[in-house]
Amino acid sequence: MDSDTAKAIARRGIEIMADGDLEEFHEVLHPQFLNHEAKDEPPATRERGPEACFATALWLRDAYADLRWEIHDMVFEGSLVVAHCTMSGRHVRPFVAYDERARVKQVFPPTGRHFATTQTHWMRIADGKVIEHWANRDDLGTAEQLGWVPPSPLYLMRAAIAKRRARRGARDPRGAGARRLRQQPG
Repeated sequence: MDSDTAKAIARRGIEIMADGDLEEFHEVLHPQFLNHEAKDEPPATRERGPEACFATALWLRDAYADLRWEIHDMVFEGSLVVAHCTMSGRHVRPFVAYDERARVKQVFPPTGRHFATTQTHWMRIADGKVIEHWANRDDLGTAEQLGWVPPSPLYLMRAAIAKRRARRGARDPRGAGARRLRQQPG
């Protein structure tokens, strides 16, 4: 595969995280796609395939509005494409982090703040699709920009309440989203 084609596939693999539908994930990602970063993501993200990556996109889109990645540089070597980029968005709903057993570990209540932090994504291309993904992210920079660290006493209290709600939602087979829909005036 030539460099331009591999970079175009990897670029679209990043772009669909912000705006792609499930069909586009199937077009860009290999059926055996593996995201090595899913270890602190929701249970649905920890499988192989485009559906798992789509679950990651939905998880991010739920917490962050105006989500986007600006790609600065890309390098292709062998079957790997490396992309240096900036992820940005606005924190509008709780962001839930998970532990190694896919249980709710921490919840960050929405702050309404914007963030823009750098990331490096490594993508292996096979059969014309992205088959593996690794990332290095500036999570501390994101946390500082969003006001998660250092936390104020009020934010710590909001985080504890949000975590309790998320854990209850994880035990409910219909999930927190179903409860939100039932609570809406109608």
